[in-house]
Amino acid sequence: MIPLVGSIQELELVTEEATRVLAEVAEANGCTLKFPIGTMIELPRAALTAGQIAEAAQFFSFGTNDLTQTTWGFSRDDVEAAFFSTYLERGVFGVSPFESIDREGVGALVRMAVEKGRAVRPKLKCGVCGEHGGDPDSVHFFNEVGLDYVSCSPFRVPIARLEAGRAALGSGGSDSR
Repeated sequence: MIPLVGSIQELELVTEEATRVLAEVAEANGCTLKFPIGTMIELPRAALTAGQIAEAAQFFSFGTNDLTQTTWGFSRDDVEAAFFSTYLERGVFGVSPFESIDREGVGALVRMAVEKGRAVRPKLKCGVCGEHGGDPDSVHFFNEVGLDYVSCSPFRVPIARLEAGRAALGSGGSDSR
């Protein structure tokens, strides 16, 4: 998985180098290596050009923490310590976009990237990695846009599994408990 790709050319360069290095390792050890090459979609530009990137990627993994930071233009660490509580109090945000996916902004980029990627590569595997993968509302959104998997930190796995099951069964969301 290649992180922080902004263009197909970057992915092609890194894929070429990774393939060369792994071929050398395989040859030196008398074995064959087969591995899928995919990328993290962490930059808005990657989401916007996902159709092109899918030509060279066998899977997408949405790094929603970084995608949130790059879409909003601020670092989670900086805003949480400085002004984020004021934004929450004054209604700029109903909930932190680092806790639950911002459906209108970051979520729209995820939806678009999945659609563009699968228009080029219909069986493109798409998932998410990061804390959004363990947020109930985000898990339901990811199911709606057709992601194949979510991953998150270990303490959030039980919630992620429960909500993924509920989403697959068509439950109306985490607020319908």
